[in-house]
Amino acid sequence: MNGYRNPVLPGFHPDPSVCRVGDEYFLVTSSFTYFPGVPIFRSTNLVHWTQIGNVLDRRSQLDLRRTEGGTWLGVFAPTLRYHDGRFWMITTVYGHDGLRNFFVTAGDPAGPWSEPTTLGIVGIDPDIAWGADGSCWVHCALGAIHRHRIDDTTGAVLSGPELTWSGTGLQYPEAPHLFEREGTWYLMIAEGGTERGHAESIARGPSPRGPWESCPHNPIISHRSTDQPIQNTGHADLVEAPDGSWWMVLLGTRPRGMTPAFYVLGRETFLAPVEWVDGWPVVGELTLEMEREPPGGDARPVDEPVRVDFDEPTLHPRWVSIRVPLEDNASLNARPGWLTLHGGPELEDAEPIFLGRRQQHLRCRVRACVDPGTARAAGMTMWMDHRSHYDVAVADGRVIVRARIGPLVQEVASSAAPRGDDGIVLAVHVDDDETGQDPDIVTLGFHDERGTFIPLASLPGRYLSTEVAAGFTGRVIGMFAVGGTAAFDWFDYEPDPPARVVS
Repeated sequence: MNGYRNPVLPGFHPDPSVCRVGDEYFLVTSSFTYFPGVPIFRSTNLVHWTQIGNVLDRRSQLDLRRTEGGTWLGVFAPTLRYHDGRFWMITTVYGHDGLRNFFVTAGDPAGPWSEPTTLGIVGIDPDIAWGADGSCWVHCALGAIHRHRIDDTTGAVLSGPELTWSGTGLQYPEAPHLFEREGTWYLMIAEGGTERGHAESIARGPSPRGPWESCPHNPIISHRSTDQPIQNTGHADLVEAPDGSWWMVLLGTRPRGMTPAFYVLGRETFLAPVEWVDGWPVVGELTLEMEREPPGGDARPVDEPVRVDFDEPTLHPRWVSIRVPLEDNASLNARPGWLTLHGGPELEDAEPIFLGRRQQHLRCRVRACVDPGTARAAGMTMWMDHRSHYDVAVADGRVIVRARIGPLVQEVASSAAPRGDDGIVLAVHVDDDETGQDPDIVTLGFHDERGTFIPLASLPGRYLSTEVAAGFTGRVIGMFAVGGTAAFDWFDYEPDPPARVVS
């Protein structure tokens, strides 16, 4: 029997929602202030996920201006469902026009997705479900869980808000999901907050309106007050496999280092088996190394190429920018075989010129070959937000390492840049902290003319963790340009030791 390894979507992939169509599964996660928004994945076994696109890939769908105040802004907590021959994604966005909830639809989950249908509903974390009579129900969180019936053509609210079951009394009841199984309706929610006290609870009733009976063994999953390596478990969704087995996708974290322990990759997506006992879901053990065989195929991992040469006409959907569409400031055509970035005034601007991908491994080696061109500075950054990032860049003929930690900005090391007729290779290494104090150590430097890595500075990883930087996102490693035009020949992302990553 083949088991599988958690997390099934490593790195910053929080708030998973899943649905099955035939023998395939589809899953979305939150993206907050990154553009494009709401990455969507396909799988045949719930373990190996291939990103097939992003649901919100046009500014007309997602306008993230005025979201520079924090990583809790942007688009978050999507629900993905399949109904009446179409895919539906409903979510909350805090964008240029404030807080709103909307849904989009598509015949093909890879897109294109429709323009948003805005709902006159106040709250966050919306869920969408349909009764046998065609009635459409939206549940959302606003201090408690509220129910609405809507017209799924126009988005008009037909009834509600009505207060409904809101958990066991823990703080922050949120992330509701309503579904029916064997004639019984279930309302599942997260509570306890998305930190160490996170939990998932459930109730059942005869109709979408209840009345609701709370599960006697709530919460059905929580790792609070345990020494489990997976923490912050909650914000879950359930799916039934073709073989009749049930599975839960949920967010969790992998904290490391001394107390309070720090997680640096953000909230990740995990997979746990579920059994039904006396009409209630019982979640199996959730560990990093799972012995249970997943449904629908071999769980052995698949290799992903290390290097991106920027030779293709379009970028893989994993690449993201901050708040703005990639094409606004990036080009694959200006210099064939290179990625060209047209830099802005500063890296900490509301819309920095940045192109990155999620850090997905606790240890990794990341490299990029840059021609600084006319840019005042061009290089790589390990990014949590505009107040928390480490940079290695070419500036004024030197390679510099800079740290931004809250209000403190410091150039911590520099060296003369090597000669680079074909570009200068910059590098970021992420390793374990041998003292156990920090979650990891981030070493930034460059490669000399002989290809030898020259480290310039090794910085503690805790400052690029959620516990220190705050917010709801994880690390994203990428390329940037400031004050002119720069070009990048290639970008390497390699786990250390070599491993497999989501495609």
